Amino acid sequence: MLTQEEVRQVARLARLELTSEEEQLFTGQIATIVTYMGKLQELSTGDVFPTSHVLPLQNVFREDLVQTSLTQEAALANAPDREGPFFKVPPVLEDPA
Repeated sequence: MLTQEEVRQVARLARLELTSEEEQLFTGQIATIVTYMGKLQELSTGDVFPTSHVLPLQNVFREDLVQTSLTQEAALANAPDREGPFFKVPPVLEDPA
């Protein structure tokens, strides 16, 4: 059976702060999950072929073809703000000074 102390330890490892009510709630929920996983371990899977995907995989990439690119004006046509031939965006880094 899962204890509240084990739930506290998992929460600490996950860097989660839980209230005592949440600890009680999660103790019950996780115990239910662990019990169900124990039932699944009782299944005989000796004749089941291991798989990494339930559906067959196919290459979904298109062929790499050379095509004409947008002109600079067409690429910038819907830009909300521009400065010369460039997109103008707000700064994302703070000034180190």
